[in-house]
Amino acid sequence: MPDTDPATTRQKPRSTAWQTAFTTLQEADPPFIPAGAHAMTVVVEYPPGDPGAPPHRHPGPAFGYVLDGEMLLELEGEPERVVRAGEAFWEPGGDVIHYQDGNNRADVPLRFTVTMLCEPGKPMLALVDEAELEQRKDRRAPRT
Repeated sequence: MPDTDPATTRQKPRSTAWQTAFTTLQEADPPFIPAGAHAMTVVVEYPPGDPGAPPHRHPGPAFGYVLDGEMLLELEGEPERVVRAGEAFWEPGGDVIHYQDGNNRADVPLRFTVTMLCEPGKPMLALVDEAELEQRKDRRAPRT
């Protein structure tokens, strides 16, 4: 027969851990959000030493977090930088060229997640051709 004693069926007090459970990784004011945008979250995985996607752009802002490994990230107008596991990054999207998102390490895989605000009817990633890269080379930060 089930125990129906109210003293033994009381709920435990609610935890207060939620009050200190949040850690802000980054804050950003994106320059625009495309009209009618929808959000897409993806996980990207590159093997050790993989250079990642060729130069490209996204139609809207993208917010990411490195889960494992190290990413070599380079956006137009900014110097290349390493984003390590546990660190966040973002890019404004739109006209900005995303030059690099490759694996900075030759010995471990890279895994990161990205949430993008995508413009309806446009691909979430559009490659940039060599002619445009040459035309905009003055916008690329000096390489180290």
